[in-house]
Amino acid sequence: MKERSFFDTNILVYSDDSAFPEKQSIATQLLEEAWNGGNAVLSTQVLQEYFVASTRKLGVNVETAQRKIELLAHLDIVSIEHGDIVQAIDIHRLHNFSFWGSLIIRMAQKTSCTVLYSEDMQHDQLIGNVRVVNPFR
Repeated sequence: MKERSFFDTNILVYSDDSAFPEKQSIATQLLEEAWNGGNAVLSTQVLQEYFVASTRKLGVNVETAQRKIELLAHLDIVSIEHGDIVQAIDIHRLHNFSFWGSLIIRMAQKTSCTVLYSEDMQHDQLIGNVRVVNPFR
């Protein structure tokens, strides 16, 4: 069985970003492999951030972004609860990540992911049982 993998927002955004074709290719391939393997996990936070970033920064049509979110909803999607926010604050205090990054880490931990794909955190860093992997490195 493949490792459960949590995807940070930047991976989804790069899958649509033709300004960075190499990153776009890597992000698209990662998502396709995780989709086919059934091991991809996203949070409601990631879906929300994706919508805002893709429509505002990349100029993706609102309907296109909505359709992609509808497709991504077939993956394992986890909703954030109040206890997750409290635990993310603990991660923020202990490890000095941004609050939003801490919430991503918390959701990866909550869903038993062993890999967190993100460009925004230190590559190969281990936080609990979650290893950060920057696929663009």
